[in-house]
Amino acid sequence: MHTTESAFPHLFRPLDLGFITIRNRVLMGSMHTGLEEERGGFRRMAAYYALRAEGGAGLIVTGGVAPNRSGWVAPFSLRLAAASQIDGHQLITEAVHHQGGAICMQILHAGRYGYHPLCVAPSKLKAPINRFAPRVLSRRGIRKTIDDFIRCAVLAHQAGYDGVEVMGSEGYLINEFIVAKTNRRSDEWGGSFANRIRLPVAIVEGIRDKVGERFIIIYRLSMLDLVDNGSSWEEVIELAAAIEKAGATLINTGIGWHEARVPTIATIVPRAAFTWVTRRLMGEVGIPLITSNRINTPDVAEEVLATGAADMVSLARPFLADPLWVQKAEDNRADEINTCIACNQACLDHIFTRKTASCLVNPRACHETIRPFARAGRSKRIAVVGGGPAGLSCAVTAAARGHRVTLFEAAGEVGGQFLLARAIPGKEEFAETLRYFRVQLARHEVAVRLSRQVTVGDVREYDEIVIATGVRPRPVAIEGADLPHVHGYAEVISGRAAVGRRVAIIGAGGIGFDTAAYLLEGGSTTTGIDAFLNAWGIDRQYRQPGGLKKPVRPEPRREIHILQRRSGKPGEGLGKTTGWIHRSLLKKNGVKFWSGVEYRRIDGQGLWIHHGGEEQLIAVDTVVICAGQVSERGLAEEIAAAGRSCHVIGGALEAVELDAERAILQGMELADRL
Repeated sequence: MHTTESAFPHLFRPLDLGFITIRNRVLMGSMHTGLEEERGGFRRMAAYYALRAEGGAGLIVTGGVAPNRSGWVAPFSLRLAAASQIDGHQLITEAVHHQGGAICMQILHAGRYGYHPLCVAPSKLKAPINRFAPRVLSRRGIRKTIDDFIRCAVLAHQAGYDGVEVMGSEGYLINEFIVAKTNRRSDEWGGSFANRIRLPVAIVEGIRDKVGERFIIIYRLSMLDLVDNGSSWEEVIELAAAIEKAGATLINTGIGWHEARVPTIATIVPRAAFTWVTRRLMGEVGIPLITSNRINTPDVAEEVLATGAADMVSLARPFLADPLWVQKAEDNRADEINTCIACNQACLDHIFTRKTASCLVNPRACHETIRPFARAGRSKRIAVVGGGPAGLSCAVTAAARGHRVTLFEAAGEVGGQFLLARAIPGKEEFAETLRYFRVQLARHEVAVRLSRQVTVGDVREYDEIVIATGVRPRPVAIEGADLPHVHGYAEVISGRAAVGRRVAIIGAGGIGFDTAAYLLEGGSTTTGIDAFLNAWGIDRQYRQPGGLKKPVRPEPRREIHILQRRSGKPGEGLGKTTGWIHRSLLKKNGVKFWSGVEYRRIDGQGLWIHHGGEEQLIAVDTVVICAGQVSERGLAEEIAAAGRSCHVIGGALEAVELDAERAILQGMELADRL
């Protein structure tokens, strides 16, 4: 029983759907995790969803389940097409219901996005993000597909799900039928808009007819395609009304096709940047609307609901970051929420490389049965040296398990490289991770010693010593590198260095790209929703089908050159699902990329290089060194020389391209073993 008044009254108002009441306005949105394809995956999924239900999620939607083979996202993806496949799903529904939650299964037919030779589409148009060309669905094939959707929903009902979500957005099969861009048919399934929406309407009508009234049908409607020749706003309204009439219980918001060249869920997207789309549809239908995309904190969710932008909010990755998100918000402990920073590194990047999803800030996500939390059998005194991501993760986890932990940090505040990351435009969310760790340090009574250069004597008496001293910039052997207009990336990003209008950045890895982004924004990290929409060509007025317009960009603040010794594309090591965003941003701002460069010298004129068989001058005012890092292991070596053992984690163990995902995981895993 909660005795204090909720800080988020709209968020915790139940939603009465007539035959079922959702306990709050929070939907855990659909995410593919990779567990769907793993041996024993159903048991792991049951634990994963049950923990989110226990944590208070009002309604959960599973990752996509194909209604037939042609609908697979990839070969042997999860599908539900026969009664023999129900058992595994019952593990999930029983586990969620045991925790008082409700759960819907998403039915997803990948259409031309299916990464396999069996993929189908309304017309023979290959997706730009797929190497497989689809087969054209015949009339008979379309009718069979509708039947397969209906059968899949009936089986989901039998498996104990409270409902299904019909995936009609993001450029998958149903969406491909709806828009003229991908539907070139001349029969009754193409041509007019009334014909093009026959497929989703028939699917929803057929499901409602078979499952009865006491079953949730969510329809995921693409409200903003973000591709040329997509749906017009008038068509979005017409489809929503038809879907309501067909028997849907709720309409969920879909934003952007997967092939759209506009970021929709990455960190660079401002919070709640697309809720205006759902707000436009409010009042056009009589059933509740769910809004989505980059809603990651309770105050943002509350504002969305309080201002009438939606009836319910969908959060997906925030439930990876913190399964107890809802419970903490309801208990007025929002400062304890481990906030999703929308980095995509351990969730989407894993999925697109065929690995099981997890979460950079919460490595237990999707690994609840493999990396379970357990109290320590015996409390130890543990010294953790270094307050970056690895050290913070280790200290907080060890203290939560019952150890007595002291955290030493040489700087005046904890955070390590995250202190720099939070200053990068589009990476402001990293500040939330630091807030979370600071709250956890206090909650678990970790003794924090700041501005301390630790000696062997300081840690000699501890039962366990953890070295998480991180990295230092790699020095470069270039003549002139000691000149006053040459700076390291840390000096630049922290604002300690004066930087001219013309800049050469040595190093084209993640830090080089981040430094360029920082310099282009002039150190300002405040960009609102309208600035984002204008920069990426998204039209709030929705004057063109698809919702796009000509991007509006201010003149770049600086002339920037990014150079690397390697031949090949700069930024190759950037994130699988976000690298294109960073490359696109820099190119749009006129950044010039150089590969296969030999550095000759730096002087008052700028940077001299050998490139393309000749010596060239890049005339710049400032040179910034982003040439990688080396591990800071001095203390570890001193401890070993003194005859003591210690554990080395994070950048101190391996400095190849800063990797916060690896650092936080190593910190947690070590603390679990201690």
